[in-house]
Amino acid sequence: VQLQASGGGLVQAGGSLRLSCQASGRTINSYAMGWFRQAPGKEREFVAAISASAGRTDYVDSVRGRFTISRNNAKNTVYLQMNTLEPEDAAVYYCAARFEIQSDYVPAAKHEFAFWGQGTQVTVSS
Repeated sequence: VQLQASGGGLVQAGGSLRLSCQASGRTINSYAMGWFRQAPGKEREFVAAISASAGRTDYVDSVRGRFTISRNNAKNTVYLQMNTLEPEDAAVYYCAARFEIQSDYVPAAKHEFAFWGQGTQVTVSS
């Protein structure tokens, strides 16, 4: 499966952005999907993930309550709605996919995802 992330940009602190991850090559119905981010000089970190069934989600504590991950299997797309953005949220955001037989499993570790898209830059001005 190929992944294409988009929707990044420059936003003021307190603003919102919605990232999209368009999948191609395979339908994502049987894939758990995730978002990671990497700031300069830092490790790539988990942000959010959603199970293949869409019944379960998980978030890193720093974005819980501000970010929402969702999916539209009919459009083969996963979204990350980011509200109340903070300068600390600035990073390159990557989407990732994991083929998952357990429909409610939510992976959260980098090594659990086999497929990665290119990143989309999010810049937050203070």
